[in-house]
Amino acid sequence: MAALPIPPSAARPAPSDEVVIRAVGLTKTFKDFWGRPKARAVDNVDFEVRRGEVFGLLGPNGSGKSTTIKMLLGLLYPTQGQVTVFGESPRDVKTKARIGYLPEESYLYRYLSPAETLDFFGNLFALDAGDRQKRTEQLIEMVGLGNARTRTVGEFSKGMQRRIGLAQALINDPDLVILDEPTAGLDPIGCREIKDLIRALAKRGKTVILSSHLLADVEDVCDRVVIYYGGKIQAKGTLKELLAAPDEIRITSPVLSRETTEKVLALLRAEVGDTVRLENPTQNLENYFLGVVERARAQAQTSGATSGNSVAAFIRGGAEAGAARSDNVLDRLTKPTATPVAAPFSPAAVPEARVDSVKLAALTKAETPVPAPEPVLSVPSPAPAKPVDLGKANEKLSGLLGGKKP
Repeated sequence: MAALPIPPSAARPAPSDEVVIRAVGLTKTFKDFWGRPKARAVDNVDFEVRRGEVFGLLGPNGSGKSTTIKMLLGLLYPTQGQVTVFGESPRDVKTKARIGYLPEESYLYRYLSPAETLDFFGNLFALDAGDRQKRTEQLIEMVGLGNARTRTVGEFSKGMQRRIGLAQALINDPDLVILDEPTAGLDPIGCREIKDLIRALAKRGKTVILSSHLLADVEDVCDRVVIYYGGKIQAKGTLKELLAAPDEIRITSPVLSRETTEKVLALLRAEVGDTVRLENPTQNLENYFLGVVERARAQAQTSGATSGNSVAAFIRGGAEAGAARSDNVLDRLTKPTATPVAAPFSPAAVPEARVDSVKLAALTKAETPVPAPEPVLSVPSPAPAKPVDLGKANEKLSGLLGGKKP
């Protein structure tokens, strides 16, 4: 993205009194299939945004920022309350034509080049071909994609897709620019150029709504902020009002010697003159934000994500028990085995043995061995032989030899 020679935010003209966005009692409740209330994402919110102002929407995840943005765009209907953009309903077509929107995720056609992508969105706003081509070239150079104009968007990294997404949000030269996490995925240089671009838009009288978790970026460019928690606005105002610490005074002076520093304020004024400046010190926006959320957590409920919760009992217990078992095993394996010390022998401690003389005599008495009987083998007697009848054998032999008898 080409660097923009933009003066610091302090040099910007003050926002006008013209109200661009007005929200009164804005409420959005999501319901289940049966129409029962499920979550109140935005709860009775009131705020105004003026022309030429950079307005920040801050809050933890699920606090209602994205729901508020969708109602400003006319994508969601409020359950209660009213919101107007340029004095009209955000669902009015003419109102939408004056808005540029960069969503949190860039939903782009993967097979279009940067020029084709911007030409497509310019055609949605009914821009003529000449204006579309002129603005496309200028925006591509501004976001630093001149060397990638022939590549398709699907080949881009996330940071490059954010750049072309920012370009499409500006193709219609909108009067209201809504940026949801514009610096997500960008390198530090890209983040700085985005902030310079926001300052440039504000200098031209454009109104910018910025939603970001990078509080340092918000602190650099925003005029006023609101901090959401649990669907409600917990704090709002200018950064100077919110970050000032009125109960303290800071004295700023050139570097002094240790002796001079230890003097009282009157002696310090006499020493350095008018270079001493009195001001109300400010704290860091991140610290203030965390303090607001911490105080709100004690008083309000949220349907979004929370932080600072303890680890689940079953995880904490399992880990601790496993570690204890492991330590016990290691202790048993590595602990040196103690050699038992034998107790000193004491004759008095040994009980006197009692001898049964009757059993002893029975065990020691000699007994005459009884010879074992010899084994007797019994052999069965053979059966008597039957007499052989030779006459029958002769008759069978004579039949075989031709029927002659001997």
